Amino acid sequence: MTKSFPLLFILLWSSAFISGKEIVQNASPFAALAFRFGIVTIGFLIFAYFSNDKIFGKLKNIIESLSTGILFHGIYLGGCWYAFSIGMPAAIVALIVTLQPILTNILSGPIFGEKISWKQWVGISLGFVGSVTVLGIDFGKEIPPLGLLATVLALFAITAGTLWQKKLSGNLALSVNNAYQAIGGCLFNLLLMFIFENAYINFTTSFIFGMSHQIILVSFGAFTILMFLIKRGTVGKTTTLFFLVPPTSAVMAWIFLNEQLTFTDIIGFLITTVGVFIATRDKKNG
Repeated sequence: MTKSFPLLFILLWSSAFISGKEIVQNASPFAALAFRFGIVTIGFLIFAYFSNDKIFGKLKNIIESLSTGILFHGIYLGGCWYAFSIGMPAAIVALIVTLQPILTNILSGPIFGEKISWKQWVGISLGFVGSVTVLGIDFGKEIPPLGLLATVLALFAITAGTLWQKKLSGNLALSVNNAYQAIGGCLFNLLLMFIFENAYINFTTSFIFGMSHQIILVSFGAFTILMFLIKRGTVGKTTTLFFLVPPTSAVMAWIFLNEQLTFTDIIGFLITTVGVFIATRDKKNG
């Protein structure tokens, strides 16, 4: 079952871009994220209670989980959704955030002693090239300075959050860790909402379906799998899976949103798939 987790993670995480577009069109970004993670918190706490997981652990561990929640759900998601809301081209946001596996692999060596082989670097490079091919960046588009700043902050936040989570894995039960991370994300987005935006949420049909998808499949599904993969595997190999997100999202947009899928997209998808295969291949199979 767990062998299918990487594929399941890619599919669920990539699908977030499909529903996220509908949400931002019907709500201010920080209000939507605060609403989302408020519900996610309740869900994980209920699950932890019925699973007999210890909810109140050491204060130090709780603060650590709250901090990773702020990084993942507050600064990373908040930065991306804010950038979208002020007109930052989605492809450029995706390109910047796609640098995350490269940063993580560079830092995982000195922090965790993980050794990245030259074959893995070849795979990582191919993964990045494939992602850029799919995104088809048009730098002629106007880039809002605040959108660029928010996206760069999002990049560093998800990188730091991933490394921090690897260091803390096992201090709390997974459901409890996710609950406190959701609390951190909810509170942080509430703070940003009160400071920066005239908050609103239009509970349209598309918003309800989009938010339900984000909560159930992305927060309860994809994010939980990500935490599991970070705990069980090397952080470098796990984050390399993110290179598959842009091409997979492009295929999903073609299937569900009737968006165009070009020959270039297909080539990029194939390059990325080969790169991720090389980068995540077990040494014993090499």
